[in-house]
Amino acid sequence: MITQKAKYALRALTVLADADADEPVMISDIAAQQKIPKKFLEQILLDLKHHGIVVSRRGKQGGYLLLKPAHTITFGEILRIIDGPIAPLPCLSITAYRRCDDCDGEQNCQIRHVFAKVADATRKVLFSTTIADAVGPRHGAEVTRLLA
Repeated sequence: MITQKAKYALRALTVLADADADEPVMISDIAAQQKIPKKFLEQILLDLKHHGIVVSRRGKQGGYLLLKPAHTITFGEILRIIDGPIAPLPCLSITAYRRCDDCDGEQNCQIRHVFAKVADATRKVLFSTTIADAVGPRHGAEVTRLLA
């Protein structure tokens, strides 16, 4: 399961993707529209800013904008930023590989073999589905067929 923080991050990004590209959206507007606690949203957007996903503008007309086009921001990228590795087992993680404590050998682990298929399928969907896909074809992206 993904964390509430990751869900909020994805929801905030869909709001930014749905807004005019040169019109910053205020945190208070995102928080109200998506029912996200404002302080928590501030932390989330700061994380996304540090990773080059969003940019903030100060002042009366300030707020947040996507730094990258919505069609280049994948669900997998955001989940990895917010929640960390995307793998059901530590020995299947691409970014934080760790041998399982009780492992007698990865080659002989039947559990690993099954969950490797799960991890591959999950990554395929998450890294081929973008924020633009979530907000619809208006943004020039085709909706990814998740069950293809």
